[in-house]
Amino acid sequence: MNQQRFGHVALLGRPNVGKSTLLNALVGEHLAIVTHKPQTTRHRILGVLTEARGQVAFVDTPGLHRRRDHALNRRLNRIAAETRDGVDLLVVVIDATRQTDEDSLALEQARSFDGPVILAFNKIDLLKDRAGLLALTQQFTARDEFAAVVYLSAEKSQGLEDLLEEVFRILPEGEAQYPEDLFTDRSERFLVAELVREQLMLQLHQEIPYGLTVVIERFERQPRRLEIQALILVAEDRHKGMVIGRQGQVLKRVGSRARQAAAELLGMPVHLELHVKTRAGWVDDEGSLDELGYAR
Repeated sequence: MNQQRFGHVALLGRPNVGKSTLLNALVGEHLAIVTHKPQTTRHRILGVLTEARGQVAFVDTPGLHRRRDHALNRRLNRIAAETRDGVDLLVVVIDATRQTDEDSLALEQARSFDGPVILAFNKIDLLKDRAGLLALTQQFTARDEFAAVVYLSAEKSQGLEDLLEEVFRILPEGEAQYPEDLFTDRSERFLVAELVREQLMLQLHQEIPYGLTVVIERFERQPRRLEIQALILVAEDRHKGMVIGRQGQVLKRVGSRARQAAAELLGMPVHLELHVKTRAGWVDDEGSLDELGYAR
């Protein structure tokens, strides 16, 4: 391959603008979990795209938000803000159908970034009248300067090539730094834990997913399948029964769907066992956040 350009590109924006869906669409793998609930993304996730024009290391980030009531909230904002350090390009993602005052948090980060910034309007497929995009673009570009403006539907994989053309135009010349067949630097253990958490967020009520996390306790590769045991930690005792469900139905449904997703992603059969335990107040404990893998 003639890899002409290389660089790291951070995807920045408030919760639920579609950054993780965009990362998955660009890389072509179910790498970052996606739900309709805020703060689904809790980690800095690298997704690598390698093609004839070069290699791009996209970095998905937690959504920037104004909540400060828990240590986890504050740490997620810090992870997102610090991701801009060391990248070559920022892509600020805006939901074209709905803007909020939290969008300004991403724009503030972009203003203090010493490098080019692309403005990406996502979810344009949901607009009834796209004529308003011109006024929306003028509204944002009147306040800030961008290297390019693109219009996307990450869900429908529309406009991805427009974004990539701008990315490769802007990135510096350089050789690939990751193996051609690598699509993330995250471990299989991490990816399976995230798939379990994704199903929990999809199956449970709004208040519960925020106070839970998933830890892989056993991950063994057998000749014909992967043997995995995962521990679901909840912050309150009352949530434990909700996660398990009546006669264990919720936990069974989560396990079945997460197992199928893991087998598809990893390319081999998976045996998955789930257990639930309470760790009171982990979302407010800095030591627990360190132990559970939430980067400082």
